[in-house]
Amino acid sequence: MPETQHEVFPKDPSKTYGLMELVKGTSPMVDKGPEDTVTSWPRLLILEGLLMLGTIVLLLVWSYLVNAPLRELANPDVTENPAKAPWYFLNLQELLLHMHPALAGVIIPTVMVILLMAVPYIDRDRRDIGIWFASKKGKTVAMWAGAYTFVLVVALVLFDEFVRVRSLVSNPWWMPGVVVPVGIILVLSVLLYLIIRRWRPNTREVLVGFFTAFVVTYIVLILFGTLFRGLGMRLIWPWNMPPGGLTF
Repeated sequence: MPETQHEVFPKDPSKTYGLMELVKGTSPMVDKGPEDTVTSWPRLLILEGLLMLGTIVLLLVWSYLVNAPLRELANPDVTENPAKAPWYFLNLQELLLHMHPALAGVIIPTVMVILLMAVPYIDRDRRDIGIWFASKKGKTVAMWAGAYTFVLVVALVLFDEFVRVRSLVSNPWWMPGVVVPVGIILVLSVLLYLIIRRWRPNTREVLVGFFTAFVVTYIVLILFGTLFRGLGMRLIWPWNMPPGGLTF
């Protein structure tokens, strides 16, 4: 019988090896082997390439069908009416109609950016990463959070347009512009959390609900500013919009 050969380590005697570090726990690849992963090429890059080409085709068709003429030079002596920001800032301009400028233009955007940046530190669970809404329960939470936010944002805009909070609470100046909006935001946020709690969600599913509320609020305020704000930024039907009233 041939003599059994024992493995020699290191195989290359000219190299040296050393133990650098010991860490408690297991690697994330221990439980999820290569069979649970996909390669970026060709699966991901082909889809990204198709998406890029589709976007280019859509923009070419849109630019051919929709005219986008240059407007006249700006006249500093004549202010546009309505004077609207670009569409991606119309949500902030909509907020300016309902609360103090410092709150709408500085404090709320800053707080929202900080909260969005804090999401990865609040939810550190590595399970279900990359899965839309995280779970079936997350889809239900997102659906209810979206419907809740849509109804309340529309109702608040209509209430402040036709009832006017400033006419109900006018003194002191910071009450209608600061205290009332902040109080409404806090109360409705707590109410949203209590509604989400009925499904016994985990941290990620709670964050899905609040992020859905943020996205729906963003979109609804942009639609109000784009399609329903006419002369003097008063609410108006889109077909009654004056020339230049639309931002596209």
